[in-house]
Amino acid sequence: MLITRETDYAIRILRALADGEQHTTASICAQELLPQQFAYKILKKLQKSGLVSIIRGKDGGCRLMADLQKVSLFDLMEMTDSDKSVSACTQPGFPCGWSQKHGKPCKVHQHLQQLQNKLNEELKAVRLSAILLDDDH
Repeated sequence: MLITRETDYAIRILRALADGEQHTTASICAQELLPQQFAYKILKKLQKSGLVSIIRGKDGGCRLMADLQKVSLFDLMEMTDSDKSVSACTQPGFPCGWSQKHGKPCKVHQHLQQLQNKLNEELKAVRLSAILLDDDH
């Protein structure tokens, strides 16, 4: 599956933070109907990637740090470790027995790789701002 549950939840977390305000994890989870334990895991990945900051303590919370116009859906999928492959054989380093036996990729692989390349370009073209922000932003 291209858009995994983790990527979907990451999109929802970023939607909650897109207003630029600081929010608690609990308020994000309540607003976006997310399980809190899973949200913590995703927020850590988003923090590690530089998309959000996490402030601990009594007055803590999360805040969006990245410009969503500069982050693509492809980027977010990579941050959440989503598998973007249309087939196992299009994954880098896939040990294809057919290719090893015949010394070249098969026609199926060639067509799937073309599709994979087009899909990657489409995902890179979609900015998170287009998904998450109102038209007037």
